[in-house]
Amino acid sequence: MPRNYTVRYLPIAVDDLISIHDWISVDSPVRAADFVEKLDRLIQNLRRHPLLGKEPRLEKLRCLGYRVLILESCLIFYVVHGRAVTIHRVLHGSRHLEDIL
Repeated sequence: MPRNYTVRYLPIAVDDLISIHDWISVDSPVRAADFVEKLDRLIQNLRRHPLLGKEPRLEKLRCLGYRVLILESCLIFYVVHGRAVTIHRVLHGSRHLEDIL
């Protein structure tokens, strides 16, 4: 039986999740909690399938080893090193990524 990978969040990724929750909860606290839970479930799939995400379009990010998962308008950027998956950022797709990552 294959071992699971460890998933960890950088502090800024945790801040991103809190910001997403706070922004959605202005309109609907229930929807905010549900959406963040969906994000977390998707991220936890990386424990068994670390290459689930695709390579990003931006060459700079590909060269840095990033992969990206997409849920609705959110992009989850992560890197796989050894048996660990590190979540770097969780961002809205409309943001200018080169300035952020």
